[in-house]
Amino acid sequence: MKRVNLRKALPTAYEAVFNLNKTIDEAVIAAGISKGFSHLLLLRASLINQCAFCLRMHTRDALEAGESNDRISVLGAWRETEYFDEKERACLALVEAITTISIGQISDAVYAEAAETLSDQEIAAVEWLGIAINIWNRIAIASRYPVAEPQSPPD
Repeated sequence: MKRVNLRKALPTAYEAVFNLNKTIDEAVIAAGISKGFSHLLLLRASLINQCAFCLRMHTRDALEAGESNDRISVLGAWRETEYFDEKERACLALVEAITTISIGQISDAVYAEAAETLSDQEIAAVEWLGIAINIWNRIAIASRYPVAEPQSPPD
């Protein structure tokens, strides 16, 4: 079923979200969070939200930024692996809590873990990153951005 494309229907709102995202990207860089790992955070939220459009995009972006196939492939079960260091684990937990905020808010335990491991600047960057990807997931899902297999070139 065809849906209203939110980008086209209200471009000024879409542009405002886009500009917010640019500010957040700058904060992520300033906080020392690598571009590759930031895409893993975006990918983790998109996995939870089941946003196919963002899953495909951030997987490609993470690979392009130097993340490994292994880290991407275990992202859904990151707690069971040794692929992520203490800071990355705190970031992943915080993004998950933001994404699943309706299931118990951001618990004191998750926030305490983040506060013990991350600077205030890192916490703010990760929280804003989580907020932004949840906005983008909802835009893509509500608009049903197409995710089709690329067509093979004609023979």
